Amino acid sequence: MSVGQFVFMLHSHLPYYRKAGMWPFGEENLYECMSETYVPLLDAISELYEEDGIKAKLTVGITPILAEQLNDKHLQDGFVEYMDTRIKAAAEDVERYPNPEVEHSEHLSYLANFCFNHLTKIRDHFVNRYNKNLIAAFKKYQDLGCIEITTSGATHGFSPLLATDNNLNAQFKVGSDTTKRLFGKKAMGCWLPECAYRQGYQYVGADGEKKWRPAIEVTLQNNDIQYFFTESHVIEGGNSIGNRRVIGPYGNIEYIPLPEREATGYDTYSAYWLPDAQVAVMGRNDRAGYQVWSAADGYPGDGVYREFHKKDDKSGMHYWRITSSTTDLGDKMLYDPVLAFNKVNENSDHYTTMLYHLLNDYKKANGKEGLVMVSFDTELFGHWWFEGVEFIKQVVKKLNTYLKDDVQMMTAGEYLKAHPPKEAIQIPESSWGAGGHFYVWMNHLTEWMWPIIHSCEKRITEIASRYEEKPNDKLLLRALSQLARENLLLQSSDWPFLITTWQAKDYATDRFREHVERFETIADMIDANSIDEAKLYAIEDIDNCFPDIDYRVYLPIEEGVIPQQAVKLQPLYK
Repeated sequence: MSVGQFVFMLHSHLPYYRKAGMWPFGEENLYECMSETYVPLLDAISELYEEDGIKAKLTVGITPILAEQLNDKHLQDGFVEYMDTRIKAAAEDVERYPNPEVEHSEHLSYLANFCFNHLTKIRDHFVNRYNKNLIAAFKKYQDLGCIEITTSGATHGFSPLLATDNNLNAQFKVGSDTTKRLFGKKAMGCWLPECAYRQGYQYVGADGEKKWRPAIEVTLQNNDIQYFFTESHVIEGGNSIGNRRVIGPYGNIEYIPLPEREATGYDTYSAYWLPDAQVAVMGRNDRAGYQVWSAADGYPGDGVYREFHKKDDKSGMHYWRITSSTTDLGDKMLYDPVLAFNKVNENSDHYTTMLYHLLNDYKKANGKEGLVMVSFDTELFGHWWFEGVEFIKQVVKKLNTYLKDDVQMMTAGEYLKAHPPKEAIQIPESSWGAGGHFYVWMNHLTEWMWPIIHSCEKRITEIASRYEEKPNDKLLLRALSQLARENLLLQSSDWPFLITTWQAKDYATDRFREHVERFETIADMIDANSIDEAKLYAIEDIDNCFPDIDYRVYLPIEEGVIPQQAVKLQPLYK
């Protein structure tokens, strides 16, 4: 008899890197994630289905801007070139070892061959198994019922800080339409960029009258999105998330906690409706999530796993293991794949057992089945944690082999269809960021960006309002379409994030300013009724995402009337 349900959600996102540099920031970041995460993940889903007859039932979020890049021929061809370079470097190491003058050269020879064979397989599968088209491959397994694809804001714009509802709607409408175009059907669910949520609120409109700005879920419902995900503290209350060291690109983000919150009495073992629209929210199970993403206490920090930060100074191959969290890079031990993948077997055993006990204990205590939902950046698996994709594969296989009658693994949409929420709750302003609020994206380093973003919101609304009907002038229509693309691109939450974390402060600043400059160049040409086709083409050649975009998505949205039920709502936290 079932003890409950398990939803495994993977959020896949990278900023727009096309023709915007190569290394250390640019296209190579995408290629690394393709080789280390996206191709191996597809291999795991494929092999589970083809070899074991198991539908993985993973919920796979692919942000529209990432999907556009995976679907782009320039980047598909660029990935093959990148892989050829990596394979050549590994082949040179195969020739370099063994070398009697180098300590442990026999083991280095073994590792060089291991890397060469692994990289060769990835390239072969990309070209011959997936025909260079990862989007088509994900669609195939979606259509077979192995995975469910979710959408997001078009360019991962930080929803709560956008000033106007038409710009907020544009992020999710373009995002939803893009997912439908590339994957053949509309996504039921979405990932809120940065898990950032905002309630509805009252304000004074331009006419001096009190107005109501709808909550985020109203925009989602208007775009046929039925659910999204959030952090555990958002549902449960208590302290906001602390400055816990995690695996991934999060750097040392200053932790500024919210005031102490009361416990809400709710838990993450079920989904809930939001009050302002028929949209459901699922909270991440803190225990099951922390076991994986914690660098200090989670599986990926084990000393036998491959070290991400140390590379061979000639080939760039990863030949070392973590050893310990306190070991200097120069003292790391050599990697042993056999030890590492044996550890994956041990960790996946532990994890599936833990899932069973979490659900079984909940059922015993509450007399009903519960939900464990976990959500992670997809890039954690394979890219940051080399063995992570194998971990996913083993967890799925073991749940379907040993615990199939106990723990039901379902996609998020399947879970909501079988177990629709029974309660509606109001959740607070929140994000995944340190402290649980918006600081990571709005702080002393990034506050200069938001007036510019809001100015662009206002300007594109004014321009779109002048062309309620599509113009017959094809050049003008191209300019209006490109203006819409640039507006979406400059809104990406990645730019303030990379500035705050100091990972790529100058690169992110330059990228933001470039999109703003392109936006203003095109807007000035439209206003002057003098469009330079050569300039426009040069911009289109770089920023070619969302080919079917309709600039009229930026037509103004009428200010809202205050709904009585919204006025009466009490916040979840006092």
